[in-house]
Amino acid sequence: MIRRFILLFVCFTLIFAVFLPEDKGAAANDSVTIAESTVNIRNGPGLSYQLVKQVKKGEKFTVLKEKGDWIQIQLSAAKTGWVANWVVTKSSNGTTTTSSGNSKGRSAEANTNQLRVRSGPGTSFRIISSLNKGQIVSVVDENENWLKISASFGEGWVAREYMDLKSNSTNSKDDNTNKSIDKGIVTDTLNIRKEPSTKGSIIGKLAKGTTVSIYSKKNNWLEIKYSGQSAWVSSEFVQIGNQSTPSKSTGVIGTVTASSLSIRDGSSLNARIIGSVSKGQKFAILDEVNNWVKIEYKSGKTGWAAGWYFSKDQAKSSEVAKDSKVTILHNGTNIRKDPTVQSTVLQRANEGDSFHIVSIENDWYQIKLSNGKNGYIAGWLVTTNGTGPGIDKQGAGGYLKYKTIVIDPGHGGIDTGATGSRGTLEKELTLRTAQLLSDKLKAAGANVFLTRNNDSYLPLPSRVRLASVHQADAFLSLHYDSNLDRSARGMTAYYYHSYQKKLAEYVYNSTNTQTRLKSRGVRSGDYHVVRENQRKAVLMELGYLSNSAEEMTLTSSHFQESAATGIYNGLAKYFKEQ
Repeated sequence: MIRRFILLFVCFTLIFAVFLPEDKGAAANDSVTIAESTVNIRNGPGLSYQLVKQVKKGEKFTVLKEKGDWIQIQLSAAKTGWVANWVVTKSSNGTTTTSSGNSKGRSAEANTNQLRVRSGPGTSFRIISSLNKGQIVSVVDENENWLKISASFGEGWVAREYMDLKSNSTNSKDDNTNKSIDKGIVTDTLNIRKEPSTKGSIIGKLAKGTTVSIYSKKNNWLEIKYSGQSAWVSSEFVQIGNQSTPSKSTGVIGTVTASSLSIRDGSSLNARIIGSVSKGQKFAILDEVNNWVKIEYKSGKTGWAAGWYFSKDQAKSSEVAKDSKVTILHNGTNIRKDPTVQSTVLQRANEGDSFHIVSIENDWYQIKLSNGKNGYIAGWLVTTNGTGPGIDKQGAGGYLKYKTIVIDPGHGGIDTGATGSRGTLEKELTLRTAQLLSDKLKAAGANVFLTRNNDSYLPLPSRVRLASVHQADAFLSLHYDSNLDRSARGMTAYYYHSYQKKLAEYVYNSTNTQTRLKSRGVRSGDYHVVRENQRKAVLMELGYLSNSAEEMTLTSSHFQESAATGIYNGLAKYFKEQ
């Protein structure tokens, strides 16, 4: 009997071992270095495990094993812990790799042509430039679907799937190549090439009026820096030296919206800082190149500043200079009979085509076509030369600018919220949605505050207090639902006070339309964060984690992007009607 029991126990142990979660072993020389300023170490491979220690950037630890996105490390002779792989760099036999979740400070290469660069992380944001295949840029910030990049045109956002991230190693030449020998001003739209030849592949364009630093000369070609790399332009279209045509006002007045804004000696983030201006100061805009504006920041002294930090008075038709031109940003751009997207298409234009501006009507340029007739083109599809007044599409961002939004990612820390049928924790998913939404709102110029930006616990009264402290124009509490009935699914919005209902309706209708979940409607709900809130507030239940099929949808990148976009659009529509 005892032998039979022992045999059964051994068999059970062997069978159970087969189904245990597999851990990846670590090579003897594997180690990790902390890549963020402060990182939590936990007693298990997940955000729900207890915090055992906090470590600082630069600290190095031996790797014991890996499990999913988590790495077990040796903290001391008798103590171990787990760290997320996206906050460390990993070294193996002397080579270092950076986790894919930490792209800041790295470079990325476009893997397709005509990749649109937008002013914010979403397709509703204005197109500000484009990248060609092979073009390399610096990564400034990121979320799971978008990369914020820096290039010669300034900063913008591109879809992550169309960019290949590079390692942190640079391809720079020796220090001597980083010293410019002269400066020049581009006299016409100019192709940037990889080699000093017309046969060299085109990697970008420079607009008329752009200031460039020159690093070397070769025959009729000038070496410049483009997206941190060596590139070449024809000297025929560059006026060498600091001489420029006399500055004259475009008729547009710009008001500084940043608390402190740097003034540079060229229309690029790489240009030297020569001064600064403060929020609220007004300046006549003398010139404008690819979202950079030229102003007289001191008596007799001019310089360039980032145009996206200026609130501009709309230019009038009478202020259009005779030599003003628009340059097409993308192939296949429609030129229409009238200034509306419903109007007849007269012809299509391709990237780089230029047309003289006849007048401006709202967000449209009237332009002169090659056949002598006039047509209209949307102002957000083109760039203008130095004397041409720019147009920003008055989309959602225009109604969100300067609004104060408090986003409350539900639960956190010891309060995990609902747990999905597949193990998804509500507290992690709400934070994920909140961060995507925050990026969009910030790009539109809103003042955004998160009640928590990590896995921490915050009492409900404290969340409400933040809305009051910041005098929020809107408070959004994000949640995911659960029910004993596993078939329950869909989205619901809750408000408590009558003055909150309109906000709830706008946000809910837009989000539900965008995500196409089952509609459960807008309801009155007795929840602390809306009941005790004197600000306009809504609690969103963005779907059911208890429904296994819906849980798969809710955790997908596509849904997360759609939910953040829906809430963003709903807020914009709400403020538009106020």
